[in-house]
Formats: sequence, C-alpha cells, structure tokens
Amino acid sequence: MSGKISTRRRAAVVGTSLLALALVACSGSGSNDDPASKPLPTITGNPATTLSVFAPQAADWNLATNDFTKLVKDKLNLTIKWQTTTFDGGPAKEKRQISLASGDYPALYLLIPWVDQFSTVELLKLGNQGVVLPLNQLIDQYAPNIKKALDATPEWKAMATAPDGKIYGMPQWVDCFHCSYQDKLWMNSAWLKKLGLQQPKTTEDMRKVLEAFKTQDPNGNGKADEIPLSSSAGNSLIPYFMNAFIYDPQAGDSNNNASTLVLKDGKVDLQANKDGWREGLRYINSLYKEGLIDKGAFTQNGDALLQQGNHAGSVILGSSTVLHSGQFVNIGSADGRDQQYDAVPPLTGPQGANYTGYNFPSVPGGTFVLTNKATPEQQIAAIKLLDYIFTDAGQINGQFGLEGKGWTKPGPGDVALDKSLKPVFKQIPQKPGTPPRNTAWQALAQYNNTAYFRNSEAIGTDTHTQAGYERKLFEATKLYAGHEDKAQIYPFWKVWIEPAQATEVATLQTNIDNYLQQNALQFITGSKNLDSDWDSYVKGLDGLGLKRYLEIQQTAYDKVPNK
Repeated sequence: MSGKISTRRRAAVVGTSLLALALVACSGSGSNDDPASKPLPTITGNPATTLSVFAPQAADWNLATNDFTKLVKDKLNLTIKWQTTTFDGGPAKEKRQISLASGDYPALYLLIPWVDQFSTVELLKLGNQGVVLPLNQLIDQYAPNIKKALDATPEWKAMATAPDGKIYGMPQWVDCFHCSYQDKLWMNSAWLKKLGLQQPKTTEDMRKVLEAFKTQDPNGNGKADEIPLSSSAGNSLIPYFMNAFIYDPQAGDSNNNASTLVLKDGKVDLQANKDGWREGLRYINSLYKEGLIDKGAFTQNGDALLQQGNHAGSVILGSSTVLHSGQFVNIGSADGRDQQYDAVPPLTGPQGANYTGYNFPSVPGGTFVLTNKATPEQQIAAIKLLDYIFTDAGQINGQFGLEGKGWTKPGPGDVALDKSLKPVFKQIPQKPGTPPRNTAWQALAQYNNTAYFRNSEAIGTDTHTQAGYERKLFEATKLYAGHEDKAQIYPFWKVWIEPAQATEVATLQTNIDNYLQQNALQFITGSKNLDSDWDSYVKGLDGLGLKRYLEIQQTAYDKVPNK
C-alpha cells in the first residue's frame, strides 16, 4: 500500500511555499544561465563521486549505514552525504524550505510525496531562477531506463514535464490498483447471512440493510449496541454515496481534486452546486436522521474508528466507508472478526447513477530534484542512481532491501498478485519483536512502481490471512474498476498553475474546499436545510470567487498539450 497526499493539503501549502521561494530569489543563489544549454561531459563507467542528499529518514532507519546505501556505493561508486529530516510532513517541509532560503542546500533532494515534495509551482519558480536543474539532457544521455519508462507511460511523462518542455523534478509513479479506487464500502457479511439479507445494490437496498443492522440484533447479544455504518474524518462516506446520484471524483482524502472539479465537454466545472449533489446530500441526511450513520463518522479520527471495529466482546460495527478494512478492524484479529467484512460494489441511485471516484496513481511535483550545487559529474552520478532505481533489481533492492533480508525469489507454489503473471519477488515479513532491518530505502526508492511491477509480487492465496490481505484488496477493487466516469475526470496531474497565480489559487481553493466540507456536514446533520438554505449556499460559493477559480483552472487546462 502506498501513502498519498491530498490536494487539499497541497493547496494549503502552496502559498506558504512562496516565502521560501522569494528568499531563494533574494539570496543570490540562483542563476539566470540555462543549465540545459551547457553540454554535459561524456563519462564512461562510474568514477568515484560524493553527493550531498537531503531526505526524510524514518525513526527506525539509518540511511548512512543502510544496506541499500552500501549497495549503491559498491555498484555505482557513489558516496552519499545525508542531510536528513523527519517523516513529519510539516517540519520536513519547513526544513527543506529553510535550506533553500539559506542558500545552504544540497546537490539533490530525494523526497517522499506523502511526507513532502516540491510542488509544480516551486519547480517552475526555482527552475526559472536556475536553482533547480532540468533533467532532460541527463535522462537522454545517461538514463535509458528512465527514458524508457516515461515513453511507455505518457501520463507520467506529461505530469513530469513543465509547460516549457523541461523536467525540473521527477515525480514518483505508484500504480497501486486498490489505492486508485478509494471510495469503498466494507460490510459485515456474517450479519447479512444471519439476517437473511443480500448485499445492497441500490440506495434503497442500503437503507433497508442499515435499518436491519440497527434493529434486528445481528450480533446476537440482546443489546441495541450495533453501529450500522461509520467512518472517520477525511474518508469516503460522502463520495461513496454521492456517486449514486452524481459523479464525485474526489475519492475521499486522496490526491484527487477536493473541490469536486470535473470536465464537461472540455469545460472545467464544479459538481457541488448541482441538483444531483443536493439529492446526494439529501439521501445521506435521511440516513443520518434515522440513526443509521454513526454521529462521529465525519469527525472522529482513525483510532476512534478502529476502537469501534475492535470493540471488545461483541462485534458492533456493521459497515464502514474506507479504502481498506484494516482501517477499522485489526487484520488477523484473534476472533477472526476481520474476515467478516467484504466490499460492497458502487450503489445504483434512483436515476441510475452508478459511479465511483478515481485516484490518479501519482502526485504532481518532484521528489527527485537536482540543484545548481551539483557539478556536472555529480548530476550524472545522481541520474545514474535514479536510473538504477528504475530497474526491477534496483526497485526491489531499494524498496525491500537485500535479497535474503527483505525479499526472496518466489518458490514453486507462489502465485503473483495478478494470477496471469509470473511472480518475480516475494517479501520476507518482519518478525515481531525483532530489531529494524535497516536494509532498504523503502518509499524513497518507489519510482517505477508500475501496475506490472506491483502485480508480479508473490502474495498469499488465502485472502482471509494477513499474507493474503493485499490479494483481498486487489480482488475487491475489481468491483469498483470501470465505474469511474473517465470523460468527466479533470486531469489535475497535467495542469501547471503559473507561479504568479499560485497564491490566488491556493487561497481560492482552500476557501472553497473548507466551505464545501463545512456545508456538506451542515446539510447532512440538519443544521442547514437542503430546501430553504440551498440557494444561499450556492451564492456563497460565488462570493468565494468560484468563477475566478474555474477561470484560472480553465486557462491552465487549455494549455495542456495532447489532452
């Protein structure tokens, strides 16, 4: 599984990034010379090179003594001087920005999207200042594996390439099938069986099932303690049900568009002021009023949701809208309760809508970013490092560690996640109570993470065990794939906002997103009325600058080549 950054969070930090960018400009560390115009030296082999690298380091890692760091030294003759930060996104971003502002920055930033990475705005700004170096020549001359991967995945190449044609930073590509469909609902099949019910197929079926969960004592303890449906803040309760009324692309708290932006005949539009959106909120409100949705479902944190799923004694949770069931119940529970939950496909609404949200496999921006502190020789050594990570061997060793420590070759009975593929590698689980291995860079080396690569991992065939959990998610996701409305998906990963508009866009999007979230909850909980308060809600969006926000997004979208 892979961590993701929300668009909401990205938008909120765009404005704060500008101060650091301004300080870089004032520090005199940038250059107006175009590095891409200077020919690169021709270097054969791997001459000894030392490279300064800024990277996040987990609490149980030591990048300096890490097995993969040693492998890089032996294979590429590359010595790395690490400048590390924590996995805490706020402090990590602040430390990176301070390093830029002070002028004391490294030759290479190697980052993880869900911790911190360069935004597209930062890449454009710093690239124009000459602080960040374009990678195009380096890739063409010294990185055949990167070039092959980008050419094979046009969407990735488009995301990595700025409007001026330059690649100022390499984004990771993590084509996680189950992560791409965030709006799942997991339901207790044991309860359904006991009550003689089938999985719901329509919104009205869902109502009847939740009513039965609430009133017919499916856990059999003689108490009315069942919670028919729950979730947690930032998860996909609203999108899962909304997609039975109108296409909602936001995919919960994901890296997709939190402002419910869509495309309609080439025009950028908003879903949250449409009649279908109101009807979706009306349906969710009706479930809430009937006590079928837990009152904490929209505000509680993940730990509180887990407490509901792991409730001591009787099972009390009937269903939950989350990416995977491990978010509400411990996988491998002693009493086997985690095995009771199965995924429910997208519901069909009263007008026939039957959608699901779609989560793009990667986050725009840069996690591998070279600066003008790197000499040509260091630039070449750095791109060779990344090129090695783009190979299967480099990716396996980088993510999981050395063979025999973090992974092993599959055996005769092993089966790939996608059964049609030949298994390529098999992870070695960390034994409980053993010290951290410190054998891999893990997410720092997660670049060419294609669907083929991920699906060729050997995974247990019993989906009721921890070893087969990834397979359970893979199979469950097939129920959702294809229900996204591809024609309406706004390709935010291709859209580059100009630095001059970054602060305005960040402010508009943050204000609009917050307004949408607050009002959705108010309509659902009944503190606002969907009939008498709807028109003022729509006018409120206009007052927040929705027209201007859509105008900027449309202008940026119109510049996207090869739509």
